[in-house]
Amino acid sequence: MDYIGFKNAFFDKVCFSSHQIYSRYPEFNNNNLTRWVKKELLVKLRNGHYAFPEYLEVPDSPLYIANRIYRPSYISLHSALAFYGIIPEAVVQVTSVTSLKTVEFKNRFGTFSYKSMQPALMFGYDQKPFIKTITMLVAKPEKALLDLLYLYPFYDSENEMKALRFDEDIMHELINLKTLNDYTERIKSKALAKRVKIMVETYFL
Repeated sequence: MDYIGFKNAFFDKVCFSSHQIYSRYPEFNNNNLTRWVKKELLVKLRNGHYAFPEYLEVPDSPLYIANRIYRPSYISLHSALAFYGIIPEAVVQVTSVTSLKTVEFKNRFGTFSYKSMQPALMFGYDQKPFIKTITMLVAKPEKALLDLLYLYPFYDSENEMKALRFDEDIMHELINLKTLNDYTERIKSKALAKRVKIMVETYFL
């Protein structure tokens, strides 16, 4: 199979796995992938996962790719908060939550960090538009905050909360306190509830 034919078949997927290739083309020669990566016609994302380099220039491509190369997962923590504008600074890693083990991948699209959580806590995310009919899974702003406070328990004082430098105007616009409280109760952690209380007192009272 030549590269042009391969690209025509898979380009709209943005990223894809070896399993997807062999499901469609059982006789595909795996050496093609190695050769095309060396020629920079493909980007290797992790073992068995690839993308086309044209998507390096497409905004939010790393967020969508993060969903695809380690599943189940959804964008959360600092990346989700930056997505909503709650964190004003650019985020150097693509941060996600997963029910699998904690892991990190690095490739030309960036550094992809996944934090492990119990399967029961994998809730509170939406499908956000990426390109065309493709969507990506991103934590709702309330859940992104809770995931952050749950996984980083050192945010346990007013000074630590202020150090996060959340944009208060956007916080007030996007955060539904009832949803925040409902999600907190669902997680059933007294320590988390205490940290949430400190955050609300710091940014909302």
